[in-house]
Amino acid sequence: MATKSRTTSEESVNINALPILPLRNSVLFPGLVMPLVIGREKTLRLLDAVAGKDEVIGVLTQRDKETQDPNPGDMYTTGTTARILRVVREREQGVDIVVQGVQRFEVKRFTQSAPYLAATVELIPEIDRDDVEIEALMRNLKQLTTEVLQLIPELPPSAAEMVEQVQSANRLVYLIASNLPITTEEKMQILGMTDVADALRMTLKILHHHLEVLRVTQKINTEVKGELNKSQREYVLRQQIKAIQKELGELEDDGDVLDEIQEKINKANLPEEVRKVADKELRRLRAIQPSSPEYTVARTYLEWICDLPWSVTTTDNLDVTHARSVLDEDHYDLDKIKKRILEYLAVSKLRNNLKGPILCLVGPPGVGKTSLGQSVARALGRKFAHVSLGGVRDEAEIRGHRRTYIGALPGKIIQSLKRAGSSNPVFMMDEIDKLGRDWRGDPTSALLEVLDPEQNHSFMDHYLDVPFDLSKILFITTANVTDTIPAPLLDRMELLELPGYTPEEKIAITRRHLLPKQIKEHGLTEDQVDLSDAMILFGIDHYTREAGVRNLDRVIASICRGVAVRVVENRWENQPLNEALLNELLGPEQFQPESVERTDTAGVATGLAWTATGGEILYIEATRMTGKGRLKLTGQLGDVMKESAQIAMSYLESNAREFGIDDKTFESSDVHIHVPAGAIPKDGPSAGVTMFSSLYSLFRGIKVRADTAMTGEITLRGLVLPVGGIKNKVLAAQRGGIKRIVLPDRNRKDLTEIPEQIRREMEFVFVRKMDELLREVMDPSEGQDLFTAPPAPAQRIETPVIMADDDEPEVVRKPEPI
Repeated sequence: MATKSRTTSEESVNINALPILPLRNSVLFPGLVMPLVIGREKTLRLLDAVAGKDEVIGVLTQRDKETQDPNPGDMYTTGTTARILRVVREREQGVDIVVQGVQRFEVKRFTQSAPYLAATVELIPEIDRDDVEIEALMRNLKQLTTEVLQLIPELPPSAAEMVEQVQSANRLVYLIASNLPITTEEKMQILGMTDVADALRMTLKILHHHLEVLRVTQKINTEVKGELNKSQREYVLRQQIKAIQKELGELEDDGDVLDEIQEKINKANLPEEVRKVADKELRRLRAIQPSSPEYTVARTYLEWICDLPWSVTTTDNLDVTHARSVLDEDHYDLDKIKKRILEYLAVSKLRNNLKGPILCLVGPPGVGKTSLGQSVARALGRKFAHVSLGGVRDEAEIRGHRRTYIGALPGKIIQSLKRAGSSNPVFMMDEIDKLGRDWRGDPTSALLEVLDPEQNHSFMDHYLDVPFDLSKILFITTANVTDTIPAPLLDRMELLELPGYTPEEKIAITRRHLLPKQIKEHGLTEDQVDLSDAMILFGIDHYTREAGVRNLDRVIASICRGVAVRVVENRWENQPLNEALLNELLGPEQFQPESVERTDTAGVATGLAWTATGGEILYIEATRMTGKGRLKLTGQLGDVMKESAQIAMSYLESNAREFGIDDKTFESSDVHIHVPAGAIPKDGPSAGVTMFSSLYSLFRGIKVRADTAMTGEITLRGLVLPVGGIKNKVLAAQRGGIKRIVLPDRNRKDLTEIPEQIRREMEFVFVRKMDELLREVMDPSEGQDLFTAPPAPAQRIETPVIMADDDEPEVVRKPEPI
């Protein structure tokens, strides 16, 4: 039996042997009613012991809800005394009871564990404060509770009224805490607080968090519901639009669309492997709802399959005479390219199913590489496909994107074939030397399969994922240089070089192509634009400096525009154009022959260079000043060019006595070598002979011949080694007014590529060693000995190079030593 004992008259009351009822996962607060289900053995014994007696029991919460037979150590020490209001014994196992909390207590000690738990407890008095702080906290708590209740629609409206009617702070805290979905630990913390203000603050904090969670949950539900409603609304609208379009006869049934695709597949004459894939994809498409995103993806894929020219080819025109006339009509010169195309036609006529060649046209801008592809297609009677590779960095641009990506498409190869409508077109790949590579992939590696005759018969595009035969295509690629093309890719192509044009060739191109085109585009007549060959040459020399004819075309266009203005203003009388009129129409002359002026002082030599835009004249200047034998190089020179300067300086120093130079001069002088046009990077070994000539001229005070240009690599043994780009360099020298060129002896074979007209106009000198070089490039008018002791005179060399029209050998002469 529980007995009460008062320790002091006003502080607290102890209850001895209070029966303890353990709760699994809930907390009973004073003043609140809680229904319970009793089923554990000790709890049933407790119920039997207090049955029929108006006694209180103690309700304690156990720390672990999984504990079946809790001991005193498994219980919290703060609980609530309660009265049993109702007992219902209708269950086969267990009893339903209703208890009401009375007052909080603190366990002093447990007095028994069997047959049920009992303990000596100390009651905790409920102290309500009535001050401004408590009133403010209660008001905030009630307002916050009302907001929470508004966000829980399943609760009755009377709940908010009940909260408003509570006047006791402790009662308000117990009412709210018992109904909040918070942890047992948090409820026990509130139950154990002795200061009502602290309990109010903690309940406010917990309620604030719960309110934020409810608000976010409501926002998410609203958004999801809104999206669902929007989707449903769009679906209904789409169905209505379809119904209207169908009624107007503007929309076919989905079945009709699929039947149309099936008919296309039947007519496309697909390869067996591709037909299997197409049929499988069509069966899958029939099972997909038209509103599904997968439907559009599958349908687009099948349309690509059906639209590609799997077996569509054009018949080649194998008439060699016709092809020759077409190529000659469209392009002047370019004999090497025309010869290769005619060879292909001749072999194709003798043998069917010849694989298309893979040609790479290499040359400076403006020489007609791109337009040549269209002429080849016209000559063969084939369709023409063109793709520009400049700046392409993504491998998917060549191979296509996989269908897993949104907006995926085939690569440029397949797209171009679809536009061409033929599986054997002339396929032009422009600017193959300007392909990029980065983290997205290496397009040049993807081209290895495209441009390999042994592999491209089964080219796999990532989007199609079925093989496509590219072996019947005649691939033509273009490039300005081959240095940036990877070696494996370069090895798959047949290189055909297109050097720059001579002035005579440019005049012919202007007469046959450029001038008639510009006259027609500007609405003029031939009588109004009377341009003689001499004036065309004047425009070439003074307004252009290029290997091709692109700038020359702009010059002709400028002349036609100027004439058109004067014709419209009635200020033009048909008359031959002269230099004065050209200067008036084109403005001041942009280029002047400057080799004589530039080499007028000792230490300056004229060299020849080869760039991506063709040949260039290179002036190398050297000067010296008092110093300590240092060599300074400027003009944005690359490592190889710097090494050439060092080799030239070392050879000059090591042979100073033979060249009549005092050794001490090098020790007390600093030398500065500069290559003008400093903003342009320069590199390569071919300027070695020019640097050596410049240094020799500087130290001996002998000028270099103004009419002579030179090119060649040098060694420390004094040898002159061969270099490349001879034709482009010779054309650049001719454009610059140079009449005499010194070349390495081993480049003698390259003269066959030089046009006959230039060979007649210019003198070519070949040297093996730098001693011979000095005899040929130093100005004989200086009247000085080149060496301290004159060497034995060189023998005259007469070398037949090429047969002229009169069947007599043309001779390139080496002058006698100075």
